[in-house]
Amino acid sequence: MFRVVIVVCLLACFAWTQQSPGVPASAPAPGSPAELVKQGEKRNSEGKQDEALALYSQALEQSPNLYEAHLDAGVALDLKGEYQEARKHFAKAIEAAPADVKAQALRAMAMSYAFEGNAKEAEKFEQQVFVARLANRDFTGAAGIANELARIYLESGDTENAYKWYKAGYEAALQKPGLSEAEKNLWIFRWENAQARIAARRAHHDEAQKHVVAAKAALDKANNPEQAGFYPYLVGYVAFYAGDYPTAIANLQKADQSDPLILALLAQAYEKSGDQARAMDYYHKVLASNAHNPTNAFARPLAKKKLAGV
Repeated sequence: MFRVVIVVCLLACFAWTQQSPGVPASAPAPGSPAELVKQGEKRNSEGKQDEALALYSQALEQSPNLYEAHLDAGVALDLKGEYQEARKHFAKAIEAAPADVKAQALRAMAMSYAFEGNAKEAEKFEQQVFVARLANRDFTGAAGIANELARIYLESGDTENAYKWYKAGYEAALQKPGLSEAEKNLWIFRWENAQARIAARRAHHDEAQKHVVAAKAALDKANNPEQAGFYPYLVGYVAFYAGDYPTAIANLQKADQSDPLILALLAQAYEKSGDQARAMDYYHKVLASNAHNPTNAFARPLAKKKLAGV
């Protein structure tokens, strides 16, 4: 799996004041729109979306076109499952966004559609960022966006478009001038990883295993310890879609336990193994994440449905 280079949590705090080198930025004035948004981000990170939205609303009363307030309001609404309302704020954020953060607003809108499982609409916004990065010769950044969109397609069940965009990401990455052998092998790992997961979703289990082996060989050549944790995720993912739930559980437990999609896969693996109590425990863990990214876009709605008994 491509570690989404741009898998960025859109709840990070923003810089609100101009700052000279070596001079600490002053804190936002109490009651100012900046301070209200800062408080809202804290509430949102704690899972208190309604409280966060009340603070964003206060900020927007004072500054109706405040980019950060619209962006964060959209995030909070997506986490609540109010996608149409979220996209009204994201549309305003796109209009108000300074040039250097326009891509962030476009990706936020795309992610809102991902939360609803609408990959085709998500593509309209991700593609704008992809094209812009290619035009700026930011090949690594473009590859990250392509892989992000590919993952949205894959988890939506559209393996054809997932393959198309993972391939575009791999080809973009290889255009980077002076790409080292280690970097090249890392991108080969990501590409083989993607093909393994696509094959698994297509129930082509032998093909998936061949790509798992190729991914491991490339990862070893890349000699990148930071990427090592993605291998058990890959093995667990492929095992899950092959119906080998004990192997899936054993490997997914070695993967990143802060990743909501990994937690959701574990929940489903336990559920299919007949351990409903453990499954519910993992679904609850999913909801502890307030990330606005592809993994939570698919894990959170699923967990909500399972916990509601739907």
